[in-house]
Amino acid sequence: MDLAQAPEISPTIRRRAPLRIAQVAPLYESVPPRLYGGTERVVAYLADALVDLGHDVTLFASGDSHTRAKLVAGRDSALRLDKSPLKSDLASHLAMLHDVRGRADRFDVLHFHTDILHFPLFEDLSAKTVTTLHGRLDLPDLAGVFERWRNYPLVSISLDQRTPLPEANWIASVGHGLPLELYPPPVSAGGSYLAFVGRIAPEKRPDRAIRVARRAGMTLKIAAKVDAADARYFNEVIEPMLDEPHVEFLGELAEPEKRALLAGASALLFPIDWPEPFGLVMIEAMGCGTPVVAWRCGSVPEVVDNGVTGFIVGSEDEAAAACRRLDELDRARVRQVFEERFSARAMALRYLDVYARLADIASIGEAAQLVARHG
Repeated sequence: MDLAQAPEISPTIRRRAPLRIAQVAPLYESVPPRLYGGTERVVAYLADALVDLGHDVTLFASGDSHTRAKLVAGRDSALRLDKSPLKSDLASHLAMLHDVRGRADRFDVLHFHTDILHFPLFEDLSAKTVTTLHGRLDLPDLAGVFERWRNYPLVSISLDQRTPLPEANWIASVGHGLPLELYPPPVSAGGSYLAFVGRIAPEKRPDRAIRVARRAGMTLKIAAKVDAADARYFNEVIEPMLDEPHVEFLGELAEPEKRALLAGASALLFPIDWPEPFGLVMIEAMGCGTPVVAWRCGSVPEVVDNGVTGFIVGSEDEAAAACRRLDELDRARVRQVFEERFSARAMALRYLDVYARLADIASIGEAAQLVARHG
């Protein structure tokens, strides 16, 4: 049976008994991350929300993670902030996946967030797996991978993310969610500055953000990390622009400082130039009641309600004009939309729907096999 054609499961059936769920996270950051990190943050909030809903959750992640689930350490500390000069991300992930494989019979669902790395190792167990793809999918080599391993049920984090691979085995699209308690009620009006939060990278377009803020006559506060791969771009393109008087470069912030920055901003600038699969920082801003001014690209139209939680634009002129209209938006309404659409609980309930559909289809398949075998 095609998973996409599976019948809806009623809420009563969906939550009839606790599930034993394995959440398998990447090892690059702790869960949640100490600093920058999107995927690991989402996994942290999902695991905790599932525990709060009464399910038996085991988290496979780095040993410096913090979770309400049962933690099984794939390595002692997350890779990115590990100062050891000798480490192998591939060896670490393969060892963790081997451990998951050895414990697989203890779980009803194996939920992977490790991209495609687990595909060769769990083929015979694919029916009890869910794979959420967190990255871009427009890479030439990926089409062959998803054609070769069509048996894995896939979850996208936006519908736009699927565009390069429309024929892949998609069974659901589940947007990210955040714990409501992390974000206090918004103030009635934001500050006098704009915020840019994320990575300093060409596709994130911090150069656009700097120019937009200048045109709008506003200060821009940049909280961002610089990966080694983007060091040249930072040194040659962005660093000279940081001398402009309206720009403050804050570097990479921890979560409390980042939330304070977003809560005090008039708006988050999200001037991306790539097919963003989701854009977690957009809903982080919305959780603070802070609207988003974002380029019409990737997942943006699925996340931002134009004229309600922010403005969707197509040029620097449009973005600067939008920054002058921010007082038209109600920050309490921005927060309300966040609570309705992007809470961690809402995300967990959507994933429980996915798990229930897989369990139902597995039982249908087992029944069909018995009928075929015994008549």
